[in-house]
Amino acid sequence: MINKPVIVIGGGIAGLTAASLLAHEGIDVTLLESHNQLGGCAGTFRRGSYVFDVGATQVAGLEKGGIHERLFRHLGVGLPDAELLDPCCLVDLGDGLPPINVWYDPQKWQEERLQQFPGSELFWSLCSALHKSNWAFAQRDPVVPIASYWDLRETIKALEIANLPSIFFSKLSVADLLRICSCHTDLRLRQFLDLQLKLYSQEPCNRTAALYGATVLQIAQAPHGLWHLHGSMQMLSEHLKRSLLKNGARLLLNHRVVGLEKKFDNQSWKISIIGPKNTCLEINSPDIVCSLTPQSLISLLHSDMGEIRNYLRKLRMLPKPSGAIVFYGALSRLFLDSSYPPHIQLSSKKLGSIFISVSRDGDGRAPLGVATLIVSIFTKTQDWCHLDEVDYQKKKQLFLHSIIDELENWFGIETEHWLHQELATPRSFQKWIGRPDGIVGGLGQHPSVFGPFGLSSRTPIGGLWLCGDSIYPGEGTAGVTNSALMACRQLMANRGLGLNLEL
Repeated sequence: MINKPVIVIGGGIAGLTAASLLAHEGIDVTLLESHNQLGGCAGTFRRGSYVFDVGATQVAGLEKGGIHERLFRHLGVGLPDAELLDPCCLVDLGDGLPPINVWYDPQKWQEERLQQFPGSELFWSLCSALHKSNWAFAQRDPVVPIASYWDLRETIKALEIANLPSIFFSKLSVADLLRICSCHTDLRLRQFLDLQLKLYSQEPCNRTAALYGATVLQIAQAPHGLWHLHGSMQMLSEHLKRSLLKNGARLLLNHRVVGLEKKFDNQSWKISIIGPKNTCLEINSPDIVCSLTPQSLISLLHSDMGEIRNYLRKLRMLPKPSGAIVFYGALSRLFLDSSYPPHIQLSSKKLGSIFISVSRDGDGRAPLGVATLIVSIFTKTQDWCHLDEVDYQKKKQLFLHSIIDELENWFGIETEHWLHQELATPRSFQKWIGRPDGIVGGLGQHPSVFGPFGLSSRTPIGGLWLCGDSIYPGEGTAGVTNSALMACRQLMANRGLGLNLEL
């Protein structure tokens, strides 16, 4: 059993991390990816001389002791070239008051808060205390949610007395923290929190788990920080690919999994695959690490077994994640203020939260003197995926013009200045990255589905392990890397082996 193979499904950051970790431990690994390139939502595409990041545009966890740094050090692979962001984001609430700079330097960020949100320091102090407790706990690699005795033992090992008070906040929201600190009447603070939390949790402050929100609101500051990768987000994938190939893993691109069936002996899986030129393949394996969205399993799992039927029933009841509309554009840097940070968030009465990522000159995404802009807004997937073609194109053009109008008004640019324009919708993401209905991100981090109340990486079906942005600790490349580590540790322990990353 120790040396039997593992199939990893999905070549995004979670799947690549899982495959790299297992291959490094000498496990026979095959990674299956339906696309012709790796990266998933953290991948890229090219339009002439422009390189666009598909979805993710910033990275956490590259600092010493951060999850990416720990992973690459464990794998013996150098870190990708990256720039620490300070400030990481400029947030314009559209209320006529000065925009808010989210600084890396904790002192500068505190001074910014005092100026922008007077009287809110008790709230930020409480978030800081919860974050420090959460972070110390997370760095000891707990296994959450707990689904076995081994998971319980590992989580207890990660606990310290200082973590226990956080239990009392486990079912609260960030809005509850505001009320506890008597800051709930500060509407400007509430608007800022709603915008920022939506980026990381897909939920506003009254629906974001307090423990999750407390951490993501502190992640941009030292000793952590957010990073801008040189080249593109694809650099993360390339470094992981280098490691897994060096350790003998097989990488099969253009191989789409269409069925998962537990064999009658209940000891192995039959994986049905459509390969290049529509060839049909079957692979058997005792273990599968699936980094696809949990919703994808609804159409993939084939069995009359009671445990599978019950699990599918649970998956069908999961909350629906959001979709995204993403604008990809390019223009001369002559029309951009050089003082702007690479990330800007705007509050729009018409479009809601608008998140803008601007490339840095010489970072490999555009020729010198030209900037790429990636603009994302949230949308409901059901508003897009079931339209007929005529209505779909009309709706797409309407959003394209609305986004361009917002950008031209905010940056003070003219329509003729654009060098490139295109728009992606949930239907586009469904085609590019194969997610059902084009959903992006994982489950919204509501208190009812965060942490111990979420979806476990250890499924009730033997030999099926999950990782990705719907598994603790959540979204972003750092979050899915942590989930992949957790799933691999469970799988290895099931084979009587250990797997640990040094701090």
